[in-house]
Amino acid sequence: MASRIQFHLSFDNGRERLWLPVNPPSIKISDTHGYQDVEAAQLGEYTVIGKRKSSEFTFSSFFPRDYNSSYCAYTPLLAPWDCVKMVERWMRSGSPIRLTVTGTPINYAVTIRSFEYEPERGGSPGDIYFDITLKEYVFVSPRTLTYDANKTMIASMTTSRPSTEAKPSNYVVKSGDSLFKIAHVMYTDGDKWRTIYNANKTVIGANPNLIRAGQRLVIPR
Repeated sequence: MASRIQFHLSFDNGRERLWLPVNPPSIKISDTHGYQDVEAAQLGEYTVIGKRKSSEFTFSSFFPRDYNSSYCAYTPLLAPWDCVKMVERWMRSGSPIRLTVTGTPINYAVTIRSFEYEPERGGSPGDIYFDITLKEYVFVSPRTLTYDANKTMIASMTTSRPSTEAKPSNYVVKSGDSLFKIAHVMYTDGDKWRTIYNANKTVIGANPNLIRAGQRLVIPR
């Protein structure tokens, strides 16, 4: 039986997924806050409190060559070098991945900051041990500029930072919805409507423009 605690790394909205075959013995989470100490004449030193910084996740484990029921989470196993190549490819892609630890609140978009591995450790032929550091990634939308009535002066300028929490895996169609609107809500990218349609062809039918209120759609991650 699979462990309730599972470590998953996924890429490209879940199209690729790596379930770690051996749970790390622990995961280190670093949360920091921005502070700046300032020296001012006649005031002495005082502290300027900044904003919360992105969380960092660090853990170690290994990709086993052979299945062992005492520590492997599942079977069959991916070849250790295939796992290494997958992580390296994700790291070099320039895109975030998602870290999910089932049974915990850990479900974050992250970037791979470092990935170090040690092949052929003594006494473990074929196994590849690794250390990985991930950092929380915050999706930032384009800036919205607001002008005054004469359109001659910028009245305000805001930047929207959508939540990095996991998107729901299902969506119930509402009146007035389209696949483009749903993709914009779920992925902040309406052009990904085909991803939703391809996963729900049996529900929607041959015409992606004909969706009905009340239909429950699967949203791929």
